[in-house]
Amino acid sequence: MLTTDYVPGAPVWVDLGTPDVEAAAAFYGALFGWEFRSAGPEAGCYGMFTLEGKTVAAAGPLTEQGVSSAWTVYFHTVDADATAKAVEQAGGTVRFAPFDVFTRGRMAGFTDPTGAQFAVWQPGENKGLDAVTVPNTLCWTELYTTDPAAAKAFYHSVFGWAYEDVPMGGFTYTVVRPSGGGQEASQGGLMGLNDAMLSAGMTPRWQPYFEVADCDAVVATASERGGTVPMSPEDIEDVGRVALLTDPFGAPFAVITTA
Repeated sequence: MLTTDYVPGAPVWVDLGTPDVEAAAAFYGALFGWEFRSAGPEAGCYGMFTLEGKTVAAAGPLTEQGVSSAWTVYFHTVDADATAKAVEQAGGTVRFAPFDVFTRGRMAGFTDPTGAQFAVWQPGENKGLDAVTVPNTLCWTELYTTDPAAAKAFYHSVFGWAYEDVPMGGFTYTVVRPSGGGQEASQGGLMGLNDAMLSAGMTPRWQPYFEVADCDAVVATASERGGTVPMSPEDIEDVGRVALLTDPFGAPFAVITTA
């Protein structure tokens, strides 16, 4: 499970790139009870989603040419520059080179060899999200990839991740853990895109999961607020009730009521 005791390679931050920050804030506020607090013009209209005063996510306007609205998962690193070199050596691409975010920390963005985008955060004053795993916060991260073997080799090379392959009704789901972490440290999953997913237009990506008290109620609210539901709520044995959603601007994410 995710915790705020961040270790290298663990999810540490998640933010939304969107063409309409105000409208997106209203959508996610209705879903999760989040409040949006802008960091001001000097931060490029970037701001934090808070829940009971704790930062649980962030959002800002799209800043790269030709990109679509999406959530980005950030992984903890003690050295963003060294991680950038490791990404290139492992066959990934540096989307934007490491840079300092005032005194808050240092960040960089990458694309893995199968086309999924992610980022890293080297903490400064900002150590990461203030709350995870509890209702209406980040609780899991999941990679959809066209080449699970290549993805596993890449992320192991970059972050030292450990994996456990779990058969799940006709396909294999890979559970991800940081280096040296036991089963209780599981932080995400990795799965291959099958033909049906590819035909439906899915492409390699990292996707955040948010814990919710009532999966069906959140899905209903998302539909009423202009979101779409690529996968209606389904029960997964020993996991929970899960749904895949897309916000009004096309950013995919998932919600789960954990078993």
